[in-house]
Amino acid sequence: MNRMRELVDVLNRLGYEYYVLDNPTVTDVEYDRLYDELVRLEKETGEVLPDSPTRRVGGETLKEFAPHTHIVRLLSMDKAQSTGAISDWVNRAEKLRAQANEGGANLPPLSYVVEHKFDGLTLCLTYKEGKLVEAATRGNGVTGESILPQALTIRSIPLSVPYQGLMEVHGECYMKLSTLEKYNRTAAEPLKNARNAAAGALRQLDPEVTRLRHLDAYFYDVNYIEGRSFRTQDEMMDFLRENQFPVSDCELRASDEAGVLAAITEIEKTRGELDYMIDGAVVKIVDFATREALGVTEKFPRWAIAYKFEAEEVTSLLEDVTWEVGRTGKLTPLAHVSPVEIAGATVKRATLNNYGDILRKRVRVGARVWLRRSNEVIPEIMGRVDEYEPGERDIEKPTVCPVCGAALVEKGAHLYCPNREGCIAQIVMRMAHFAGREAMDIDAFSEKTARQLCQALGIHEPSDLYELSHEQLTALERFGDKKAKKLLDEIEKSKSVKLDSFIFALGIPNVGRKTARDLAERFGGMQPLMEADAQTLTQMDDVGDIVAQSIVDFFADPVTRAETERLLARGVSPVWEKREAGGAFTGMTVVITGTLETLSRAEAEERVRDAGGKAASSVSGKTSLVVAGENAGGKLTKAQQLGVRVINEAEFLQMLANRA
Repeated sequence: MNRMRELVDVLNRLGYEYYVLDNPTVTDVEYDRLYDELVRLEKETGEVLPDSPTRRVGGETLKEFAPHTHIVRLLSMDKAQSTGAISDWVNRAEKLRAQANEGGANLPPLSYVVEHKFDGLTLCLTYKEGKLVEAATRGNGVTGESILPQALTIRSIPLSVPYQGLMEVHGECYMKLSTLEKYNRTAAEPLKNARNAAAGALRQLDPEVTRLRHLDAYFYDVNYIEGRSFRTQDEMMDFLRENQFPVSDCELRASDEAGVLAAITEIEKTRGELDYMIDGAVVKIVDFATREALGVTEKFPRWAIAYKFEAEEVTSLLEDVTWEVGRTGKLTPLAHVSPVEIAGATVKRATLNNYGDILRKRVRVGARVWLRRSNEVIPEIMGRVDEYEPGERDIEKPTVCPVCGAALVEKGAHLYCPNREGCIAQIVMRMAHFAGREAMDIDAFSEKTARQLCQALGIHEPSDLYELSHEQLTALERFGDKKAKKLLDEIEKSKSVKLDSFIFALGIPNVGRKTARDLAERFGGMQPLMEADAQTLTQMDDVGDIVAQSIVDFFADPVTRAETERLLARGVSPVWEKREAGGAFTGMTVVITGTLETLSRAEAEERVRDAGGKAASSVSGKTSLVVAGENAGGKLTKAQQLGVRVINEAEFLQMLANRA
């Protein structure tokens, strides 16, 4: 039993490091060895400790959910859908604070914390003598449904905590968007959205179904605690961290209405970068004495309010599907839907990944479908809303290219037009990508220009651009002397290009901007890259087998190889200034967070890379340094929690200057 106790403690600590801190300290093999030993001992003794990680594997199917009465009622949140409503709430809070102080309360000036409003399912956990003894849904706030077997499958939830008193901890269960995407790739019936996926999983009578959804949770409130109290929001959140609860890394601070609105704007602006759904921001007063003085209404606390964003998920009618041809010849189905407002924009089109995606999601023309829009990109169809209705029709799988009529070929899950040199859609998209801002940066070159050059002059490869003459261009419709000269000047200027931009411009499948930069840093020139084999490529960080093979295949293809060599022969001279080993951030992983005064985040990250470092988007145990600007928020908090060094913008610029 002593060994079992030891194994449970070690495995729970390792699980916390892996699932909450994102900082594993042992290999999967070592973890599995310890886990298997615990399973063997449990079988031998017939005993399972209350906080054993083996309890997470699910259990017997329930016949029904038992009711659970919360120790303290779980309040819902009053909602605001305009900045005016936020202003009214702040003014009411200021007035109530002033009244309390007139009565001798001596409350401090109001300060606020602004957090994510998770779009999941409320979860309330009960701990007694340091052990998780109950989990429940919110229900009506007084009574919810007992879902302990389901909650046990969520690996980020601690089964035991240091605090020994009775307490209820309040949070949100959710499904990561990346988890949803991965689940839907192989699901017989794809899940329509992350919120329904999480809510449906927690309310499954069979915990095994819940386990297979790989849910997560964040906690933001101690609803009840025996034997202690908190003075501020910070003190309570520190307590949650100390007891190994996963908490959000978004905690923006404000001292007045303007600061609150700025924090809400910041959260709304960056919501598309998150791996989970939020549908708003929650504003809370930091000081707990002030909270108590402001009190609650029959339904809501007066010391908090939720600002609702415009929906990122809506439903619409699928009116038609057309097939778009990309620069590699891949066909992508484009859905045309009835106009609908989503996240502040009128949407008429949405994506479907491929024909298999259409079949999995069971969508048909005439069906009502779920749309999700994030990160300011074209929305994606997640699935149908209802079962089949009369008047719907199947979406046909094309057999020929809709642009050039060539017979299509199937490669894996996708359809391709093989007519690389004769399909105008491929040529135009290939040329536009080549000339793009992050590639060769040929100003004044657009898809419209590419189409005109293709149709009028027979241009079909980027290398043809470097053979254009002034006479050819001025003979074209709407191409006068000034426009022709400008385009030729831009094409000539593009010959002096950074190596990473040129690699990206080539359009190698699966090679994005970051990978192009890594390849430039590793090889330093085109010839070594063109001769590299898969084994050499996979030795690089973040280059796996698929990316490596894409690069090898690209330069092994006689057509794309010849085009690359033509570009070089026609004067394109990509250069790369090797980063010095003694760069300010050599060997370091750096996270930029908040708003910097003199640099955009992209510019700061480029400075990090130029100085030999790796620019990362999230804080983990592998982070070397965090550069924190204004409204740094949760990334700063997580850095402090993990003991990562934090510097400000001035210190960042000084480090760069010292190594210049």
